[in-house]
Amino acid sequence: MKVAILGTRGIPANYGGFETFAEELGTRLVKKGFDVSIYCRRDDGKSPDEFYKGVRLIVLPTIKHKYFDTIAHTFISALHVSFTRTDIVYFCNAINSIFMIFPRLFGKKVVMNVDGLEWKRAKWNRLGKWAYRVSERIATIFANEIVSDSRGIQAYYKEKFNAETNFITYGARRAAVSRSGGYLKKFGLKKRKYILYVSRLEPENNAHVVIKAYEKVKTDMPLVIVGDAPYGKPYIEQLRSTKDSRIKFLGSIYGEGYRALQSNAFCYIHGNEVGGTNPALLEAMAYGNCVIVNGVPFNREVVGDCGLWFKPGDPSDLKRKIEHLFKKSREVARFRKMAPERIKKHYNWDDIVEKYIIFFRAIIK
Repeated sequence: MKVAILGTRGIPANYGGFETFAEELGTRLVKKGFDVSIYCRRDDGKSPDEFYKGVRLIVLPTIKHKYFDTIAHTFISALHVSFTRTDIVYFCNAINSIFMIFPRLFGKKVVMNVDGLEWKRAKWNRLGKWAYRVSERIATIFANEIVSDSRGIQAYYKEKFNAETNFITYGARRAAVSRSGGYLKKFGLKKRKYILYVSRLEPENNAHVVIKAYEKVKTDMPLVIVGDAPYGKPYIEQLRSTKDSRIKFLGSIYGEGYRALQSNAFCYIHGNEVGGTNPALLEAMAYGNCVIVNGVPFNREVVGDCGLWFKPGDPSDLKRKIEHLFKKSREVARFRKMAPERIKKHYNWDDIVEKYIIFFRAIIK
C-alpha cells in the first residue's frame, strides 16, 4: 500500500507535533511493508537525502511567510501527489482541507487529521481565524475519512458539524531516560531541582501564565523554559522582560540535551489550551515526570489521575499547585510512577500504528 503524508514541514522532525507524528507513523509503516512518502519543505542551502529510515522524502518549495508557508507548500504537494500512484493521501492540519479536492479528483482516498482548534490561536488575524473555521467545514465535505486525536476534538466535530471522526490518538515513544549530568551542568541545573516548561512560545500556550505564577513562588528551583516560535518575536520579548533572575530561557533544545532536561525535572508544567493531544505533554509523562497541566478537556483527558491540573488562565491556582507539590514528596513520586504506565497503556506508538494499518486497509477495500 502506498501512503503519502502532506501538510507538515517534513522529517526528520525538528519542529512540532505533526512533524513528529509524520516521522513516527511513516517510519513504522515502512517496517510493516508500506510504501510511504512524506512531503517536506525546501530549506534553502540544504540538499536532503532521498530517503529517511525507508521513507521517501519529496522536497518541494514553499513561501516563507507566517500566513502562507503551510498552505503554499501543501497546495504544491497536493498537485504533485495527484499524479502519483498513491493509494491514500494523509493530510495534516485542517487549514489544508481545500487542497484535498485535487487527489480526490484523481481517485485517491483522502484522510484529514484535523488537529486542534487552531482558530483559537492568538497569532492569527481575523482572516486567518475565519479561514480555519471554514476549513473545518470543508474537511467534513472533501475527506473520505477524518481522524481526531482526542475525544474532545471528536465531540467538537460531532456537535458542530454532525460529522463522525475516527479517534486514533497521538503517541509517545518509550522514553530513553538520560542520566547525563553534563547537560544539566551546562545549563546550570541540578537533578530534580528545576521546574520545566516546554512549548512553542505562543500566547495560547500560556508561558506568560506560568511565569506570572512562578514569580510568586518562593523557591530556589529555577523555571526552565524550552521553546521558540518562528513568528512570535514580540510575545517572546514580552516573556523575556521578566525581572525574575531564576527564570532560564534556553530556546529550542533537541536530542540528548532535551532528554536530559525531561529526565531530571522536579515537575513539568503544560500550559497549552487549544490543541488536541499534545506531544510535549505525552513526552513529559513518558519520561516519568510529575506534571501540572492547564485544565482544559484535552489535557485532562491525557493526564487522567496521573497528575494535577490548574484552572485555565489562573496563575494563582497554578502557584498553589506548584507549592502543593513542594509539600507532597510521596504524591510527586506516585505521579512519576503512574505517568509512564498511562502512556504505555493508552499512547503507545506501536499500538497506534497497528490501528492505522487496520484503518487504512478498511479505507481501500
